[in-house]
Amino acid sequence: MASTPTMSRLIGRDAELAALRGALAQAAEGLPALAFVVGESGVGKTRLLDALDEAAREDGARVLTGECIDLGEGELPYAPLIGALRPLVRAGDPALLELPAEARRELAALLPGLADADGGARQSDSDRARAQGRLFEALLAAIDRLARDAPVLLVVEDAHWADRSTRDFLSFLGRNLADEPVLVALSYRPDELHRRHPLRPLLAVLERTPRALRVELGGLQAADIAALAREVTGSEPSPELVDRLVRRSDGNALFVEELLAAGPGPLPPSLSDALMVRVERLPPGAQEVVRTLAVAQPADHALLEALGILDDATLRTALRDAIAGHVLAVDANDRYVFRHVLLREVVYDDLLPGERAELHRATARALEARLPGDGGPGLAAAIAHHFHRSGDQPEALRTAIRAADAATAAHAEADAAQFLERALELWERVVEPKAHVDAGRMDHVDLLLRTARAHRNNDDGRRLTLVKEALREARAADPDDPRVPLLLQQRALAEWGLGRGEASRASLDLARRLLPDDAPATERVRLTISRMKLATLQSRYGETIALAEEVLPQLPDTPDGALLRAETYNNFGLALIMTDRHEEGVAALRESAALARAAGDFVLLSISYVNLADALQLSGLSDEARAVTEEALGAVDDGVPGRAWVPTMAAELAIDRGDYDEAEAHLRSTGRTSGNTRVNVELRRAELALCRGDDDVARDSLEEVEAPLVDSLEPQFVAVAGVLRAELDRRNGHPVCAREAVEAALERLEFCSDDTVRLGRLALTGVAIEADLAQRARDLGDAEAEADAVARAAIMLSRAEAAAAAGRPLERAYAVTARAHRLRATGEDPGDAWLLAAQAWTDLGRPLPAVAAQRHGIEACLAHGRRDDGAQTARLALAAARELGAGWLTAELEALVARARLAVQAPAGAVDGSVAPGDEDPFGLTPREHQVLALVARGATNREIGAELFMAEKTASVHVSRILSKLDVRSRTEAAAVAHRLGLGS
Repeated sequence: MASTPTMSRLIGRDAELAALRGALAQAAEGLPALAFVVGESGVGKTRLLDALDEAAREDGARVLTGECIDLGEGELPYAPLIGALRPLVRAGDPALLELPAEARRELAALLPGLADADGGARQSDSDRARAQGRLFEALLAAIDRLARDAPVLLVVEDAHWADRSTRDFLSFLGRNLADEPVLVALSYRPDELHRRHPLRPLLAVLERTPRALRVELGGLQAADIAALAREVTGSEPSPELVDRLVRRSDGNALFVEELLAAGPGPLPPSLSDALMVRVERLPPGAQEVVRTLAVAQPADHALLEALGILDDATLRTALRDAIAGHVLAVDANDRYVFRHVLLREVVYDDLLPGERAELHRATARALEARLPGDGGPGLAAAIAHHFHRSGDQPEALRTAIRAADAATAAHAEADAAQFLERALELWERVVEPKAHVDAGRMDHVDLLLRTARAHRNNDDGRRLTLVKEALREARAADPDDPRVPLLLQQRALAEWGLGRGEASRASLDLARRLLPDDAPATERVRLTISRMKLATLQSRYGETIALAEEVLPQLPDTPDGALLRAETYNNFGLALIMTDRHEEGVAALRESAALARAAGDFVLLSISYVNLADALQLSGLSDEARAVTEEALGAVDDGVPGRAWVPTMAAELAIDRGDYDEAEAHLRSTGRTSGNTRVNVELRRAELALCRGDDDVARDSLEEVEAPLVDSLEPQFVAVAGVLRAELDRRNGHPVCAREAVEAALERLEFCSDDTVRLGRLALTGVAIEADLAQRARDLGDAEAEADAVARAAIMLSRAEAAAAAGRPLERAYAVTARAHRLRATGEDPGDAWLLAAQAWTDLGRPLPAVAAQRHGIEACLAHGRRDDGAQTARLALAAARELGAGWLTAELEALVARARLAVQAPAGAVDGSVAPGDEDPFGLTPREHQVLALVARGATNREIGAELFMAEKTASVHVSRILSKLDVRSRTEAAAVAHRLGLGS
């Protein structure tokens, strides 16, 4: 019986197609967009995109289609982009030929047909490692040039299999499309996206952009399934058949088709049976081709001929039969592929292990015969994949390293790391492995070092493990191995990435000592620059300046020298700003950014921007810092390793100015992070949560960074973590724990006298905590504890004032606020101290600490008889706190207003941090007095207390008098304040 033809028209997706066509029409008007077609395998994503393809061509658009390819353990760098552009290269499309020569050279790494006759200049290794940005710009230029002639529809199918390099480019494209008439349509299977799938963070960003369109395909309805059956069979299906199709297919169009294609007999017991029936009904020659293609897909005709499975005439007949049987199809690049992924999976699984291995080996040999003329990362990756699956381990080792070379040349570092990891696994299994790689010039130490370097932007833990293994092996073979200093430098960089500051410092010092006197000058310079970076990260700014001034005259006037100069200026500039040489520092950081941009080193460019913004922010220049960060967000694309520092810096600035929604959006865009980058992100999450009053989120984020910071000596992390932990403990009634958090951070940073900003912030937090403890001790009548807290507050204040000695605005604000807290600790009338503190923070554009100062000012006014002043300030502070969305501070202000019975509108249900009867009570209050005190704390009158507790007003008055006596206070307001501070009342 002949195979039943499948449907030729789109069924049940009219609304989805209309939405996509609408997006394409808007793109044609200069509003580029991203469309995401989402659904399980077989639900109709490809058919919908085919219909969009047809409609787009009818409307005069240019359609570029590429698909991501599943290579199991490996990846095929830029597979969909190569697939989309290769037909244009083969056709000699004039739009590509009109691209600048530099852009064509960059694209030739992926599409060798674009290379100039002389092949262009071969780049050095250091250039290749930093040139991904240039390749992305070239790809964007190609799309832009194509879009000048007609709107462009770029289709990327099966994005769940996208390689790292493709994902990076899609991120870049999403950020850089401005007014080009381009619609990018991506399809993916949501069920493939497990929690740690690398596509998830990219989708989290792209699908939330203003011009994103998500088209989610669910199962077809019963009426659509009936129409589909009618289209496929050419006859009206019976109700019983439709019911069975609905039940068995769950509305999946592929399942419906395959079940129908099995024929009029009983339905097969499983879908795989149904799929195999279609294959088994093909002629023997066609079945042989299908089995071969299950391994070799995608394969052009030349590859199938080279595999020699059939003679040429029989092969052509077999292919026609397989296509007519709706098992195979021809893609846009004239390659034979399975019509559906599930078909290929079923056929592949049906092969015997020996058959699979032999087909993989034959495919690898046939593909390798195309080298070197048809080179590129895709071909090298495919050869490595097939040799690996064939079980030929020596060949798998050799081709894995070659695939890593090709991936590195295409700036796909993460893909290179994956191939090198495979090579390390194979090294142990292959006899005489050196004989199979790099003509015997690479040994295991070299391979370990190279793999470690490939992990430098994605996994410092793995990087450190590899470097340690390489060091052990090198020293065991030769204690004087000249590679040891280089390995120590790599160990230091990995240790820093993991927050092990002192270990990193020791590794670098050892590397410098072991470097031979006759070593090349550039090696010594690189070690000095690494040492300088570490000094900067530990806020040893004086040391940074000295090392920079030492190394700058030694830098060669070469491309590599320019990059080293950029790194040096990057650290030098930050240190200059932080030591009050502001103009020199800004100029140095701007020069670093310019050199990095010119060299195409976007990693260094992002660091230069972040350091400049950070230094400006720490100098109190928030507006300038924000402008730099916005510039960075536009200049550094999502695919750049370490870019997460840019939105995290933007989030920090947004937190400081009180824009919490924007801060959250920036933090959400950071994606998956690791090492110090993750620490930085989690600290900002914790700070944002504390600002909003979400203690649970803050606690979770702080717990995330505890382990990475165990050995860290970076003030940017240690000081901030100490402040945030102390604030969390302080809010939750654990002032002694808060004191310990501050003291521990200060002890770890004793070496760091240069970082006055972070030392000043820690000192301010310390004074505030001691003021809390002094007030608490006074309330309890513990004179010894009070004196101790007052003395500690004085010590912390001296630290804050020392940090402010240089007169910089941020440190001054810390000191002014610390002085007000010191007066709170002693119980003195602060006068206008809190007003001065609030004004200092207002001048810096930081509303939250300004409102916090106002809150303490209100308490001081009430305690010293300035009730009207307190009410006026409370009205302003409460409005500001609510507008900010500062939940905890709003609740504190509302409770204060209620306790003091101020004439300020406050919502019901003010926070009541009370102690239940039976809990520890140092004043000997009875359970009934606890109840009365709780109502006093809410501002209730004696009459209201009586009504609430069913007692006479006079009885309530007696209870209140007893409570005032036991608390040793003179007024209801003071009693309410004591109850709030100590958590009394129920």
